[in-house]
Amino acid sequence: MADQPIIKLHDGNKMPQLGLGVWQASQKDTEQAVLKALEVGYRSIDTAAIYKNEEGVGLALKNASVPREEIFVTTKLWNDQQQNAEQALNESLKKLQLDYVDLYLLHWPVPQQDHYVQAWEALIKLQQQGKIKSIGVCNFNQPHLTRLANETGVKPVINQIELHPLLQQRELHAWNALHQIQTESWSPLAQGGEGVFDQEIIKHLAQKYGKTPAQIVIRWHLDSGLVVIPKSVTPSRIEENFAVFDFRLEKPEISEITKLDQGKRLGPDPDSFSG
Repeated sequence: MADQPIIKLHDGNKMPQLGLGVWQASQKDTEQAVLKALEVGYRSIDTAAIYKNEEGVGLALKNASVPREEIFVTTKLWNDQQQNAEQALNESLKKLQLDYVDLYLLHWPVPQQDHYVQAWEALIKLQQQGKIKSIGVCNFNQPHLTRLANETGVKPVINQIELHPLLQQRELHAWNALHQIQTESWSPLAQGGEGVFDQEIIKHLAQKYGKTPAQIVIRWHLDSGLVVIPKSVTPSRIEENFAVFDFRLEKPEISEITKLDQGKRLGPDPDSFSG
């Protein structure tokens, strides 16, 4: 197994900095992808109730040769279940065939329905019961995070947000870091590398290091201190995305990629998305 970097969360728990995402993958594809990823050396798997493939993850974990305690499993509470967090978590655990998850996230704040603080309070209780090791959020902006901390006294350990070279969210990333909240990148390759892989700096670095454009972008996330979960169900891509621990980008190269930021959001706006 590759000597992969481990991130320590503010609650004392640890997670691999690189994981496998399974968004939009079928049950069968998810099962095969997770088995392949664990074989390659991945030890972090990111799914969600809304992905409708938790059963596939569960089957892979059950049939894998890797012990459960070595695998960091993340799933998420969907928006319409914010008032039923315990029931939703129990359903996810049943599908995953697990007694606990390592990380449970509120998938979106959905400020219009105004249930996210209530949902967060439920996650705190479920963590105390041992069904969740760590609790965090996805797609939360600074006001949402501030409200959680002010009203419950408990900060998320992680904020998973859309982040790639075209949308770097540096202000939110810096704010998270200031408050000991780890930033995690979803859609880290900007949905298949569209508009990113053809950038001159990415092509130049791929040639320099003998890597693919995707590997350069994943390395940029890692060298920027981000947790990253590239999604793939293709065995060769799963291997490729993990083969990024034998080089590091230089600081000027990271700075050049930083210049690609366009504020280009490919997913929904967290302030208005209701799901």
